[in-house]
Amino acid sequence: MLDADPHGCHHRRSFAFNVPAPDRAFAMTTSRPSVADKRRAFRALHTSGCFVIPNPWDIGSALYLQSLGFKALATTSSGFAWSQGHADNHITRDVALAHLRAMVAATDLPINADFESGFARDAKGVGESVAMAVATGVAGLSIEDSTGDPAHPLFDLDVAVARMRAARQAIDGAGGDTLLVGRSEGFFVGRPDIDETIRRLKAYADAGAECLYAPGIRTEEHIRAVVAAVAPKPVNLLVGGTTPLDMKSIAAMGVRRVSVGGALARSAWGGFMRAAKSIAETGRFDAFADAAPGAELNRLFG
Repeated sequence: MLDADPHGCHHRRSFAFNVPAPDRAFAMTTSRPSVADKRRAFRALHTSGCFVIPNPWDIGSALYLQSLGFKALATTSSGFAWSQGHADNHITRDVALAHLRAMVAATDLPINADFESGFARDAKGVGESVAMAVATGVAGLSIEDSTGDPAHPLFDLDVAVARMRAARQAIDGAGGDTLLVGRSEGFFVGRPDIDETIRRLKAYADAGAECLYAPGIRTEEHIRAVVAAVAPKPVNLLVGGTTPLDMKSIAAMGVRRVSVGGALARSAWGGFMRAAKSIAETGRFDAFADAAPGAELNRLFG
């Protein structure tokens, strides 16, 4: 159980997976990779094997993940929103774009943008937003089909496809090297219909999405069904909680990449909330026993 043609990536059912190099010291290089370099490296990751693309919520968390040897990072709309004192999906487009620019500038790694539903309802607006996101230097970005309306949580398929085509056209107009991820949110918004999810993912692939993503699918049956349906294009799997599966078993199902969404941010918030509540409710400071050493953080960022 577990909590994208000419633009596509070849999908090989390899059981190999890319894992971070342990204990790699972080150092800002004097020769930083260019945006083009990052985008080429990001595309290469999607051609074989299975890799983790963890989700930092700010520059510090991004640099720490870079220091562990991860090969790419993805923003998290929820984690960033919480850090700004907002609920998920309540950040403005301008704020989101500024965040993307800061994350791209701060790290040597490719950044995949959690670009929510494109900060627009109509296809034209999505295209305009995506063009702005590409200009920040991100190596990839995702577009969701959720509306934010509980009574009608998913865009009608024809509208959703038009939105994805607009995103594709915006990327192509900027050179075409930013990876487009198509997300179907049914399992996240109370519509857990695997057949409809697959129908939507296939339509998004046909519309130009190069990687497909159905956050919320949990079972091996559903994961394998999504992978098979959109092959040879790669699939992103969300692991947002504890699971008996590991990277080896996930790779064996044909998944290309694994993201964690807001889980790292929630983990950080969990430690902070427990420590703060302990002080407020008991007057004790025992929770500081698990705190990261300040000297280690200074070395990391120094």
